[in-house]
Amino acid sequence: MRFQSIAATALAYAVFATPVLAQDRSGWPASFTVGTASQGGTYFAYGSGWANFVAKNLGVSGGAEITGGPVQNMALVHTGDLKLGLTTMGPAREAVDGQSPLAPGMKMDNVCAMFPMYETPFSIAALSSSGIASISDIPPGATIGFGPAGSTSDTYFPRMMEALGVDFKRRNGSWSDLGGQLQDGLIDVVAFAAGIPIPAVSQLEVQTDVNVIGMNDDEAKTITDSFPVSEFIIPASTYQSLDEPSRVVSMWNFAMVNCDMPESFVYEVTKLTMENNSEMVSIHRAALHSVPENYTQNQALPWHPGAARWFNENGYPIDDAAIKH
Repeated sequence: MRFQSIAATALAYAVFATPVLAQDRSGWPASFTVGTASQGGTYFAYGSGWANFVAKNLGVSGGAEITGGPVQNMALVHTGDLKLGLTTMGPAREAVDGQSPLAPGMKMDNVCAMFPMYETPFSIAALSSSGIASISDIPPGATIGFGPAGSTSDTYFPRMMEALGVDFKRRNGSWSDLGGQLQDGLIDVVAFAAGIPIPAVSQLEVQTDVNVIGMNDDEAKTITDSFPVSEFIIPASTYQSLDEPSRVVSMWNFAMVNCDMPESFVYEVTKLTMENNSEMVSIHRAALHSVPENYTQNQALPWHPGAARWFNENGYPIDDAAIKH
């Protein structure tokens, strides 16, 4: 399958950047590509900006690739087709256990954790003109857009809607495309799983009135009891459409790397990212949570030795048993 590639070459930065001089660059890749997701979503914005940031500062050609999201990224990084990628803990756990829908029975055990990114809230949007202001307002047979096929949203949100008794027709597509379909009245609801603010929602609410829909007490309890998620509050300041905080559920995201990548390279990438949070936040606001303190949220992937070395050196202990050797 052919994917679009968004490249940020080292040549483009040669005049402007002073590369970090690592002590040992043996085995470093000549270039790298980060697996993200569809355009209009947070993964693409975060991943492409991060790839450019790393390329600029380490002097290695790098860029982002549009993919189907976390499930596909796990497969591409496991095989080495991509060196770096972004994933969510639910799909990561399923892939490591050999339960990936892309390759049932294949244990994707050559994928290692690098650093925590942010939580992915599962949120819902509908046009205000639809009259849909709560999950219970979604009419039977409504068409719901769940994002790209195989994405975190597409993997978990349909199951969540079924658990909440919602009768729906399923639609897949990029977040940008689904936002356009919602605005044109071709679908009734978009069920997003992405870091906030979601670019497609921010763009949509500039064009029309939008309802960003949360969960009530019973709905939140049903979902947290049944899925690997926790409650999450979307601040009212996130979207102009919110008058008050919105309670939803969320799942953590991590940057990952093929376990065969050189330790010194992964160490430098981890160091650069974890020690420059203000620059990461300038890429996307979700990076406010891309801080080392959140490393404990990794419950699915072994740590790459290079990443683990940085965390251990800086007071964030990782047991040897949790490191890939």
